[in-house]
Amino acid sequence: MIPISDNIRCRTKPIINYWLIGINVAVFLWELQLEFSGGLGDFVNSWGVIPAQISGAITNALFYNNAAWIIVIWRTFSLLVAIFLHGSFSQILGNLLFLWVFGKTVENILGHRRYLGLYLAAGAIASCVQIVAEPSLTVPLIGGNGAIAAVLGAYIIKFPKAKIDTILPLIILYIPIELPAFFYLFWWFVQQLFYGIGSLNIPPVGVNQSGVVFWGQVVALFIGAGFMRLKR
Repeated sequence: MIPISDNIRCRTKPIINYWLIGINVAVFLWELQLEFSGGLGDFVNSWGVIPAQISGAITNALFYNNAAWIIVIWRTFSLLVAIFLHGSFSQILGNLLFLWVFGKTVENILGHRRYLGLYLAAGAIASCVQIVAEPSLTVPLIGGNGAIAAVLGAYIIKFPKAKIDTILPLIILYIPIELPAFFYLFWWFVQQLFYGIGSLNIPPVGVNQSGVVFWGQVVALFIGAGFMRLKR
C-alpha cells in the first residue's frame, strides 16, 4: 500500500518539507558515491549514532577526563547528521514517501520554523532513547525514521479521519483506493520490516541492527502528537 496524497489543502508552500526531501536525496546520492569509492563505511561510522561511543564518551568526560567533552560534542552533532543518512534504498524511499504525503500538511499547520524544529528534535530524541536503552551497542544507527514518526504522530492527532489516496499494487495492476490516515499509524511500523531491501554495503557490520529502534520511534510519535496538541 503506497500513500500518494491526502485530501487536505495547504495554504502555503511546504518549503521546509521540500528542502528536507532534497537534502535527504542529495545525501543518499553522496552515500552511493562513497560506496563505489569504498569510503562509505568510514563515513557512516564517523557520523552515525553509535550508542557505545556516545555513552563511553560521556562516562569518560564525567568521571575521568575533561578533554573527552570534545568527543561528546562531536558525537552529539552526529545525532542530527544521522537523521539524513540512510542504509538502504527501501529505507529512504519509505521515509521520503511518508514525508511527502504527511509532512506538507503538518508544516502548513505548525509553520516553517516549528515544523523544522519538530523534525530535528524528534529525530535526535529518538536516537537518545536508543542510546539509553542499549548503551553498549556498537552498530551505527541512521535514518530519519524517528523524525518522520513525529510528523506522522502530529498528523494523526490533527486529522485522524483524513482520507489518504493510496495505490494498491498487484502483480500487473495498480488499484487506487482511499484509506483513513489512522491506518498509516499501523502501516508505518509494519513497512519497516522491509527496510533491509536494497541495503548499502556499509562495513564492518552494517547499520541499524538493534532491537530498540522501534521504541525510539514510539517516543518520537508521542512527541509529534503532543506537540500538535499543544498547538491546538
